Amino acid sequence: MARENTQTPDALNAPDFLAWHVTQKGTKSFWNKVGAAWKHKDGKGYTLQLETCPINGRIVLREPLDEASTDTDRT
Repeated sequence: MARENTQTPDALNAPDFLAWHVTQKGTKSFWNKVGAAWKHKDGKGYTLQLETCPINGRIVLREPLDEASTDTDRT
């Protein structure tokens, strides 16, 4: 017997990680969302989709935050 899929279509497409471009100016860090990553079905990799490709700074992958959380949770 086949198992019923109880996840909504939105939950199936939700990314595993968000991609952030991080730049440092003095002692401040600036975070800009630039894309997302989804785990492969076989669990051996990720697909990274970038909406823009920064040429400086670094790209950080972080799990999406709950909507109730604030951006101060990032390090």
